[in-house]
Amino acid sequence: MPPVRHPADRPILLTGAAGGLGTALRPHLAARYGALRSSDIVPFGPALAGEEIVVGDLADEAFCDRLGAGAGALVHLGGRSTEDSWQVICRANIVGCFNMFDAARVAGIKRVVFASSNHAIGFHPSSQRLDATARQRPDSLYGVSKAFGEDLASLYVDKHQMEIACLRIGSSFPEPADVRQLATWLSYDDLFRLIVACLEAPKLGFAVMYGASKNSRGWWDNAKTPEIAFEPKDSADVYAHKLMPAGDKRDPNDPAVKFQGGAFVTFETKRR
Repeated sequence: MPPVRHPADRPILLTGAAGGLGTALRPHLAARYGALRSSDIVPFGPALAGEEIVVGDLADEAFCDRLGAGAGALVHLGGRSTEDSWQVICRANIVGCFNMFDAARVAGIKRVVFASSNHAIGFHPSSQRLDATARQRPDSLYGVSKAFGEDLASLYVDKHQMEIACLRIGSSFPEPADVRQLATWLSYDDLFRLIVACLEAPKLGFAVMYGASKNSRGWWDNAKTPEIAFEPKDSADVYAHKLMPAGDKRDPNDPAVKFQGGAFVTFETKRR
C-alpha cells in the first residue's frame, strides 16, 4: 500500500511521543509520511528528519489548539498510560482527550487514531472472544478514561463528521513479559502496521479495533471492522516456552487470570 496522508500536504500529529509507544513509532511515522509533529509534556528529542517537536500539557486547551493547527491527521497516544488517582486520570486522559479531539475539530483534522486500551473491556472473562460490538466493561479508572475517549470519538464522528479509529491496544512491548501477554501482546512493528492501516483506510467513520499480534491464545477478533486492512505479522507464540516452560500454572480463579484486564481488575480505586 503506498503511503497516503490526510491531507497530503500537512504533517501527522503524534501526541505522547516521549512514551514507550511514541518513541517506537516516531521514526517509522517520520519515514513513511515525511512530515511529523511530535508532542509530549516532557522535553525529548533530538528531532528526526522531517519532525517538529512541541512540548506542552494536553490539559491546556490553548496549547492543544496551537498543536493541532495545520496538521493533517492525529495519532493520539498522549495521557497517563496506567492506573492512577482520579485527579491524575481525569486531567491527563479525560480533559486532555477532550482538548485534543476538539483541537482536531477546530483545525479541520478529519482522520484520528485514538489509543484506547484493552482495559476499556477488561471485566469481560478471559474465556470470551470479543469483537467490535462488545460492550465496554472497564476494569479501572484508567479503563473508564479510555471508554470515555471511545464515546467522545463516537460523538465527534456523528456530530462533526470526523473519522476516528479507537484502538483497544493489548500489551505493546518489545516482547511479552508474562503468560497473560501471550494473549494480549502487540509487537511494535504490528502497532505501526495497525496505525498505518487506520490512517490509510479509504473510509473510516467510527471504528473499534483490537491491537494485538497474531497470537493463537488471543481473545479478540477484528472481523467486524473490515474497512481497516490490518494484517499482523508477529506472534507471541514464539515466547510461550520461555514464559511457561511447564505449562500454565496460574490459578484460574484468580481475578487477574479470570478477567481479560489482568491485574487492573484488582487495583484499588483512589480519589487522590
